Amino acid sequence: MYNNSVRKQADIAIIGGSGFYDLSENLVEVKIDTPFGPPSDKIAIGSVSGKKVAFLPRHNKSHNIPPHLINYRANIWALKSLGVKEIIATTACGSLQKRIKRGDFVIIDQFIDRTSGRADSYYQGPLVTHISAAYPYCPRLSKFVYKIAKKMNFPIHKKGTSVVINGPRFSSCAESKWFSKMGWDIVNMTQYPEVILARELEICYCAIALVTDYDAGVAGGTKIKPVTVEEVVKNFNSNITKAKKLLVKMLRQWPDKSNDCECRSALKSARLE
Repeated sequence: MYNNSVRKQADIAIIGGSGFYDLSENLVEVKIDTPFGPPSDKIAIGSVSGKKVAFLPRHNKSHNIPPHLINYRANIWALKSLGVKEIIATTACGSLQKRIKRGDFVIIDQFIDRTSGRADSYYQGPLVTHISAAYPYCPRLSKFVYKIAKKMNFPIHKKGTSVVINGPRFSSCAESKWFSKMGWDIVNMTQYPEVILARELEICYCAIALVTDYDAGVAGGTKIKPVTVEEVVKNFNSNITKAKKLLVKMLRQWPDKSNDCECRSALKSARLE
């Protein structure tokens, strides 16, 4: 399906906000057209520790695209068209469990999809494709991130299940209590279908969630002050500095084994031909 005759401009992509742009000097912004429309913004390309990196602000640099209206298919397709093989995604999240505190990092390894109406696949026929979502996040990159973060003494959780809600509203208390009782760890609005689309294009995808709040005010059955936008922004911004340090350290020690990763053969045995 995908046209591989594209010019290679980057191997690694960071999806997040424009706050990560200062990781690289002499950034060049490129405008990408895709069969699914325009991505969230121009993609900035630069070098970090000798690695060619593409930066994509998920919500646009002006943060004017709400989560339920993000063109996820265009975003991932645009990165693939630049030659990207591995994606590190950063995202804000709310905690559903008392043990996961504000300011913690969580490496997401599973998701629960509670979204609706989102275009979530590149395969609309006639080539029927059933991608496996059993283990949607790249285990190789996830282990790498955890190893680096632990060495830096950052508060990080090795794994976590994210409930992905449609947004733009936050959860009700009843929803939050349900999510918590089910044993799920965090809640977020952007992980689905982003991770699955990357898998459909056989791109390694790892997500680092930055905990900003306690969702609707319920964590592990305990009532806590409900989340506000002000709290999310404040705590996310305070975490950005740590996230930047983590990303720089990662890029300096980036593992060169992507061709051996299971993510790169996600379409194997997925198609009915």
